[in-house]
Amino acid sequence: MQERYNPAALEPAVQQRWEDSRAFAVGEDTTREKFYCLCMFPYPSGRLHMGHVRNYTIGDVIARYQRMLGKNVLQPMGWDAFGLPAENAAIENNVPPAKWTRSNIDYMRGQLKRLGFSYDWERELATCDADYYRWEQWFFTRLHEKGLVYRKTAVVNWDPIDQTVLANEQVIDGRGWRSGALVERREIPQWFLRITAYADELLADLDVLEGWPEAVKTMQRNWIGRSEGLLIRFALADAGDHLEVYTTRPDTLHGVTYMAVAPEHPLARAAAAREPRVAEFLASCAQVSTSEAVIEKLEKRGLPLGIDVVHPLTGERVPVWVANFVLMGYGTGAVMSVPAHDERDYDFAKTHGLPIKPVIWPADGSDPDIAHAAYVEKGVLKNSGRFDGLDFKGAFDAIAEELGKKGRADRQVQYRLRDWLVSRQRYWGCPIPVVYGPGDELVPESPERLPVRLPEDVEWQGVASPLKSMPSFLETTVPGTTTPARRETDTFDTFFESSWYFARFCCPDAEDAMVDERARYWMPVDIYIGGIEHAVLHLLYARFFHKLMRDTGLADCNEPFTRLLTQGMVCKETYFREAANGKKSYFNPAAVETETDEKGRVIAARLAADGQPVEIGPVEKMSKSKNNGIDPQVLIDLYGADTVRLYTMFAAPPEQSLEWSDTAVEGASRFLRSLWRMTYEHCAKGPAAPLEATAPSPELRELRCRVHETIAKVTDDVSRRYKFNTAIAAVMELVNALNKAAPDTPAARAVLQEGLEVCVKLLAPIVPHCTEALWEALGHADEPLSTTPWPVADPEALKRAEIAVVVQVNGKKRAEVRVPADASREAQEAAALADPNVQKFTAGAQIRKVVVVPGRLVNIVVA
Repeated sequence: MQERYNPAALEPAVQQRWEDSRAFAVGEDTTREKFYCLCMFPYPSGRLHMGHVRNYTIGDVIARYQRMLGKNVLQPMGWDAFGLPAENAAIENNVPPAKWTRSNIDYMRGQLKRLGFSYDWERELATCDADYYRWEQWFFTRLHEKGLVYRKTAVVNWDPIDQTVLANEQVIDGRGWRSGALVERREIPQWFLRITAYADELLADLDVLEGWPEAVKTMQRNWIGRSEGLLIRFALADAGDHLEVYTTRPDTLHGVTYMAVAPEHPLARAAAAREPRVAEFLASCAQVSTSEAVIEKLEKRGLPLGIDVVHPLTGERVPVWVANFVLMGYGTGAVMSVPAHDERDYDFAKTHGLPIKPVIWPADGSDPDIAHAAYVEKGVLKNSGRFDGLDFKGAFDAIAEELGKKGRADRQVQYRLRDWLVSRQRYWGCPIPVVYGPGDELVPESPERLPVRLPEDVEWQGVASPLKSMPSFLETTVPGTTTPARRETDTFDTFFESSWYFARFCCPDAEDAMVDERARYWMPVDIYIGGIEHAVLHLLYARFFHKLMRDTGLADCNEPFTRLLTQGMVCKETYFREAANGKKSYFNPAAVETETDEKGRVIAARLAADGQPVEIGPVEKMSKSKNNGIDPQVLIDLYGADTVRLYTMFAAPPEQSLEWSDTAVEGASRFLRSLWRMTYEHCAKGPAAPLEATAPSPELRELRCRVHETIAKVTDDVSRRYKFNTAIAAVMELVNALNKAAPDTPAARAVLQEGLEVCVKLLAPIVPHCTEALWEALGHADEPLSTTPWPVADPEALKRAEIAVVVQVNGKKRAEVRVPADASREAQEAAALADPNVQKFTAGAQIRKVVVVPGRLVNIVVA
């Protein structure tokens, strides 16, 4: 063992031993309990950031711990390799996306290995490899056969810069999430998966996901958005047709004062053909995203269409308007507007001078206040004819019955969830396996012609997909014939690839099937780790995809992830200068000099290069835009991978945000150096005597008790609570206690040997390189630490000869006395009253009572 801790030399050597011995390669073993630990795989953007490091360290700590429990642990790694950034890089740098992506993969793989993550690299996959996406193409054709795939013209969010369709979740404040361009509405043919066919099951099965954070389940419930209501048909006043609306509040039906339809609704388009003003309004609406969040923030605009419907209960004429807040893709593309009892309808009515008619009163009989806002609570009906006096449920049932008799309504369950739009007008993605024959007849590819390979050697002209101008890709034949056909040039949404990769990791070399019987051994994933920002999109799509695989005979279980751990962000302070136009230029904290107050808070900052002041911004998530990121490689080169791993686990619990501290990183490094030095000094004195051959003193027995209490605490923190920060703190406290014990007797050295071995084992999942070397130095050169059993607390060692009892006088701590562990209440009371410091506060006073909590506390109450 070297005297000095030198991670730069140590860590690569340990990693090489792991690689040479295939330490983390794993196969199926029915005699052992399996554990599948998976972190959300990264997009190969070029370099890891600290968020990656934290995420993957959490996963590796869990995997290594489970391995030490004797379980058969699978922890794979791969690459979510398709996506827009590769195209953008290709356009900017004139390099094919495939080359850019694979170069990034090579670099990031090296970074992951340098951090010592215990991945089974033999299972590595990249979603841009044809051996992978071949099977999702095959699966798509199966789903098409089952009627779960369809193509239709749809109103979509169009990014004019990236030249592609965006999901609503990819539109932020009306702009594309990557390009920042103002998003437009367009109608183009698109491919969809019928996720709504699984809406009830996706919703119901959230209740069995006991290992998922409640916040994530709530977000999915809200996104699915199940509701019960009525589909009501309002007859057109001057035509034989009707206008359908869906409402969950039929109790407000008598308060309808206007109808509102989406700009894409047939009634709006028919009016636009007659009225130029309406056509102009529809054109302006086409410049706005279809995102609900965007629509909600818009000024409520609209125009009357010059047509009326007939109220199904009162027979009154109700005007129809086109409004920019109604979305064609939700419900029927039309709403019955009740401004007295809906905020959006209220705002629109106020803007356009439409009537506001209250029909719901509070149950306590008070008047609803609609002077400045709608009254949206449920209550008792008024101004509603024979339905007056009914509460919500009574009115719902009675109005549903009445309208049902008239043939004007049906009870219906609807969902906020829309079918999954899976096609994108981009190049760098998995080709959709469809061809178009004569007359644009749609024909899915046949299995024997898969994969439809994405050409990788491409040249860019502008930002449009090069597939549209590549005859070698476009021109083909209808499967099974010689009839000319053209290929679909749309590619899959990248969420398609990430919705099943966890199953392919179980059998990445399967040549004849999407997955084989090995997936039945490993699935479901026992713990899945990633950011909460994936709660709705990726996690919902993955659950849906897994159910599709189950129903196609490819999986046995209903859910893919048993337990979900969502880690917090990594944050750091920000510094900037603001230009006259309001644009902020951010500076990396490493380039800024700061002044702090007595509490360590930054009160002034200036740029080191020019000494000029900069503004102090908030602590925010590390990002390129805020220029406050830390390059993990710099830290690894400076301190070693184990220090980086230790700090990220110690700084905050996994689910909370981690606020970066350079001084705390240095503190983590100091601790490892201290543990190394302590072990070196112990080992330099030669082997310690076996513990059972010595007779430890009471003080040493107390220290052994401390060792085994630490085992119990760390085990609970790591296995049940995932509180790695408190687990590390407990080990640090034990190291301090061991360091204070003078190792000058055989018994003391035996206890120290045991204590050091325990510390090394408890830290092994967190700092695997350092502990591997320490374990070897402690006499275990032939026992790889990665497969050494996790320590178990010895019940006998946990028995103390003496215990400490806190003594209070009138509720304030005045002493701590030691008594035999089996001391009676009376003996504990007597020891407390006899303590000299306690007597200072009881002398001459009347003792009214003494409260004893055996083994913990004695409280003396005096007058």
